[in-house]
Parts: sequence; C-alpha cells; structure tokens
Amino acid sequence: MAQALAKAGLPAVYSYAGRTGAPIAQPLPTRIGGFGGIEGLQAYLARENIGAVIDATHPFAAQMSRHAIAACAASAVPLIGLERAPWQAGPGDTWTHVPDTEAAVAALPDTPARVFLAIGKQTLAAFATRPQHHYLLRLVDPPGDLPLPNATAIIQRGPFTVEGDIALLREHRISHIVAKNAGGVGASAKLAAARALGVPVILIARPVLPKRQVVDSPDLVMDWLHQADLGV
Repeated sequence: MAQALAKAGLPAVYSYAGRTGAPIAQPLPTRIGGFGGIEGLQAYLARENIGAVIDATHPFAAQMSRHAIAACAASAVPLIGLERAPWQAGPGDTWTHVPDTEAAVAALPDTPARVFLAIGKQTLAAFATRPQHHYLLRLVDPPGDLPLPNATAIIQRGPFTVEGDIALLREHRISHIVAKNAGGVGASAKLAAARALGVPVILIARPVLPKRQVVDSPDLVMDWLHQADLGV
C-alpha cells in the first residue's frame, strides 16, 4: 500500500504502533507511536489536514481500528479498511475455531503437549494457566522475560516457507499449533506445514469491529481514492 501511494505521488504518512524494534522501512514519511486515544487521533487528523485514512493495521489490532473508525466518523474524514481475507480450512486440515485467546487456552489438552504459539507476544500470559505444556514462540524481537515457565523463543521475521515450517515443527516435535486467523500469504506456511504433518491447529477468530468499508488489496484502495476524489 505504501509503495502504491508513493508511486502515485500522494502526500501520505505511514504510521507504526512502535511495538517492533526494527520495523520495515517504507517509501513514505513515517511516524511511530500511539495518538493518545480517539481524541488524540482526531487532533492529529485536524492538525495534519488529513483527507483520508487507510486502516491497514493487523486484523487483531482491534483497538487501533476502533479508534480510527470513531475518530474519522467524528471528524468527517473518509476511512477505508485494507484487510487480508481470513484463512479458510481445506482438505486435510484439522482446525478448531475459537472466538478468543482464553478459548484457545481452554482448547488445549490437559495432558502435556508441545505447542507452537504463533500469536505474537501480546497475549502470551493467558497460557501460563497451562504450565504443563512446552511452548514454542516465534517472535520478531527478543522477548525479554517470558510469562511462560516452559517456553522456547526463536527470533525470525517472515515471510516463511512451507519447507522451513515443516522442519521447524519436526525439530521441536510440535503436537499442536495455536494461531490467529490473520490471513495473507506471509504467515500461512505454518498451516500448510500442519496439514502435511497432521498437526491440529487451534485458530483464533478475528475481533468484531464496527461496520466500515473493507477491501483486500492496495489496488482497490487506490480505486476508492480515485472515486472519492481525494487527490489521486
């Protein structure tokens, strides 16, 4: 999306939350950090004379999306969501769908298992109530102190390959995977690897957001900008 905006010569700004230590560089001016809630975002939109907002946050960054929807509505600034389509189970998949992290914890077996927690680092603490399991974590940044008593962290940045994830699951003798239904290609290799090895997956559903217009590709966002006469 950033590349498309830069190629079109739009005066755009790219906003990172700041949770990743070394975010990928973008071809646009970049800001890092929060806005100070809905009112802070409203003030930013007015101060910077923002004409449109593209909400391209991670599908599980629900608070930021809710703040953007509310701030844009209050400021009469057009908003569109850019969101990857969710993953769908196919032949050979053994998926258990759960509504949230707490349900994912409850879906794990009582007997000790080796669990690949492919959920980032924000919600790890919930799994501390199941200390009998060994957890494998794959993170972008070193985690510091982990809230889990029996865990192994590897530091890697995607996209990942199916062959690499098959090797990872075998090396760590993974019996279960817990993942968020983020969609997209870059993080889907673990699901194909699970299918190949017959590993069951517990898949956490996306949070429900207020109604907004959503598309699934940068090209459709550019079409929206054209149709809205926002300077493209």
